[in-house]
Amino acid sequence: MNDKDLKIKYDTICQHLAERKLKPAFDLLENLIRESGLLIHLDEWRNLEQNYSYMLKYTVEGIQDPERQKVYRKLIISVFELCDKIYDELRLKMSSSVTYEKKRGFKPTLQFDTLLDELEDFYLQEQLVSLVDDAEVKQSSKRISARDHQQKMVTLFYFVWFQNELNDEHRTFLKSFLNSELIEKSYKSFIVSALLMSLLRYFDEAKFSVLFDAYEHEMPEINQRAIVGLLIGFYGYDSRLGYYPSITGRLTLLNENPEFKQNLEQVIIQLIRSKETEKIQKKITDEIMPEMIKISPNLKDKINLDSLMDDSLGEDENPEWEKIFEDSPGLMNKMQEFSELQMEGADVFMSSFAMLKMFPFFSEFANWFMPFFTKNPEIDFVVNRADSSTDQFLKAIAAAPVLCNSDKYSFCFSLQNIPAENREFMAEGLKAEMQQFDELQNDEVLTDPGKKAAYISNLYIQDLYRFFKLHPRKTDFEDIFNWRFDFHNKQVLGETLKEDANIVRNIAEYYFLKNYYNEAAEVFNYLLNEEKSGELYQKLGYCYQKLGDFELALKAYKSAELFELNKKWNLNKIALCYRNLKQPKKALEYYREVETLDEDNLNVQLNIGHCLLELDRFEEALKTYFKVEYLMPENKKVWKPIGWCSLVAGKFEQAEKYFKKLLDDSPNKHDLMNMGHVQWCLGKRKEALDYYKQSIVKTEFTEREFFEVFHEDLHYLTGLGIDKDDVPIMLDQLRYFVEE
Repeated sequence: MNDKDLKIKYDTICQHLAERKLKPAFDLLENLIRESGLLIHLDEWRNLEQNYSYMLKYTVEGIQDPERQKVYRKLIISVFELCDKIYDELRLKMSSSVTYEKKRGFKPTLQFDTLLDELEDFYLQEQLVSLVDDAEVKQSSKRISARDHQQKMVTLFYFVWFQNELNDEHRTFLKSFLNSELIEKSYKSFIVSALLMSLLRYFDEAKFSVLFDAYEHEMPEINQRAIVGLLIGFYGYDSRLGYYPSITGRLTLLNENPEFKQNLEQVIIQLIRSKETEKIQKKITDEIMPEMIKISPNLKDKINLDSLMDDSLGEDENPEWEKIFEDSPGLMNKMQEFSELQMEGADVFMSSFAMLKMFPFFSEFANWFMPFFTKNPEIDFVVNRADSSTDQFLKAIAAAPVLCNSDKYSFCFSLQNIPAENREFMAEGLKAEMQQFDELQNDEVLTDPGKKAAYISNLYIQDLYRFFKLHPRKTDFEDIFNWRFDFHNKQVLGETLKEDANIVRNIAEYYFLKNYYNEAAEVFNYLLNEEKSGELYQKLGYCYQKLGDFELALKAYKSAELFELNKKWNLNKIALCYRNLKQPKKALEYYREVETLDEDNLNVQLNIGHCLLELDRFEEALKTYFKVEYLMPENKKVWKPIGWCSLVAGKFEQAEKYFKKLLDDSPNKHDLMNMGHVQWCLGKRKEALDYYKQSIVKTEFTEREFFEVFHEDLHYLTGLGIDKDDVPIMLDQLRYFVEE
């Protein structure tokens, strides 16, 4: 049994328990115990199964027991816990994942009664050293090194990660650790990440409790990692959280705080936005980068880099800047879009730093979760702290608001490949940018205190994204960024969110904005059950329209009709749905109604023409199409329907004229076939066969597809006088021509 098979069995048992189907859960759990040879757990399983059988018996016999539900819930929790225990023991025994490889070799030596004092001693010594000039004190062998101190933090990280359940001693220590006034906040944040990884590995009520404690910490660097961890935990364990009132109760208390609600909404949207990362990287790689490459290599001369450093230019814009984009006119818009994505908080640097995770630093698993701080002793391996430009550069990197911690380390370790003068130049540029950003951020914090927290949580989510997408052993972990993050559908958090309709609406609007139409439709439906709204019905209809479900889209648009909101737009959408549902008569009714509201709209006229064509009212359709052509002669799209209507109306010369215009422009396979039809109707059979052949040979029309479409058109051709008996002969001749 491999990791994947074991995970499937574990998930199936948990699903049965969540659905309160204890009989199949017990059966599968017994099989797992016997197959794996963990017979030591068989007695516990048997006791639980026997207790359940007694409960079933008493329930069927109608015996009243006011404690039954309480006992029932406790029984389900016990089965969950037994399942967790067996799953962990099996993984410890046979899993090839990096988690259990490391856990098997981890031998903790931590003494929690003295550990906090040991960790704080490092900072007390650092304070002492900073106050004296005694060289002996600074070089003392008893002095704890920064590297040794960090190694203790890494050991603590692994301890928390590998701990199945936190006991009272662990909880007390972690609470004191997080509240210590001496310990570096970066290390506190680091251990909060260990809690998340530990929770993802093994469910534990106490881990949720410590994360709640961490969220109440005053430092955003700590509380934002905590809320991200809580949300991921809520999502992953939703099916069992209802059995733990201590967790749901604490969430309920927090939800009374408006700041928590705002924070909750921000982080949920950030997690949803993380799913956009691959799409953004594809856009950068496929669209923005090729455009940048097109720019003349003489970029430095064009923008006169030296003059840009001259303060005498003041605020005047360099007229040469616009010329940079002459070779690539689309780049300006794409760079503007890139800038907007960056300001929104999108992860725009994933592809840039993906190849910079091969430094030795990242071979240490825990370092993927280490916040960036300039005093990190790992940095000493690659930088010369005596170099003032390096120190300046490190401070600039630390303050960079658009780079997550992981990318800051990648950037930092790349320093060794950059000449000193270039580092100084880059540091100056970064410093100037950071000053501007700090001013902007300070202004934003004054007007919106939650803004700083949003920056921190967003960058932390990007750190997690790097780990789950780029770590060399990433396949050993369930990728949380493949989850839907449909928090609105979750039992516990869904109920919490729905206490505030504004939050739910904002999440729906974000889904809608980012084209997640399935999720948006789910939330819009919920909101409409709470309160009817024309705008919501229209947006719901649009979601279904984009998903290709025109029946549901029509139903939503028809409901929106009652609200008289943006009537013309709504009527257009109803007509569109009817057309896609192959009901041109109903579509025409609605387009006629739109026509009374907007007589000059040529798109409406085109759609009226299409409905008339689909109803075989070709003469009326032609009049509509000619009206469009007259009012918009540059519209080439109208040529095709005019040509077709002319053909089926028996106006062959007129049809030939329009199909010729199409062939002189950029014909497709259907244009060539239709021209063949016209030639045959004109009695020019050889020309007809030539156009048919071109339709197959020059385009992506296969013979089979050609003959399928031809037979769809055949009833029109025979109605126009083509002898039905000549058709198979002509088509056979075509087959010979195609083979030539």
